[in-house]
Amino acid sequence: MKQIEVQIMGQSYLLGCPDGGEAQLREAVDRVDAAMCKIRDAGKVKARDRIAVLASLNLAFDLAAQQATQQASPQAAAAAPAPAVTAAADPQANAEADPRAAQLIQRLDQALAGDGHLL
Repeated sequence: MKQIEVQIMGQSYLLGCPDGGEAQLREAVDRVDAAMCKIRDAGKVKARDRIAVLASLNLAFDLAAQQATQQASPQAAAAAPAPAVTAAADPQANAEADPRAAQLIQRLDQALAGDGHLL
């Protein structure tokens, strides 16, 4: 296993990478970086850990939606391109699509609100 250095939202990370998996890992890093930067650039969320949580929730939500689409119609999913990663800085943006996601985001916000050291 080799190690590669990557940057996510301007911070360097040294990650272990299985042989032959570097391109796939770099693609994942690019998606995470894009999702986190989009949330940060929207200006509503400043704390790096909150940005990471929202980005991971958005990515997981998009993946679940993509998997549901593929299960519903495997032929249509094979012909359609994969959706671009979207990361909404506003937690209410996903509320219309999935009320459970909105409830989870609200609970995370409440849990993280008590920590005055989030920057």
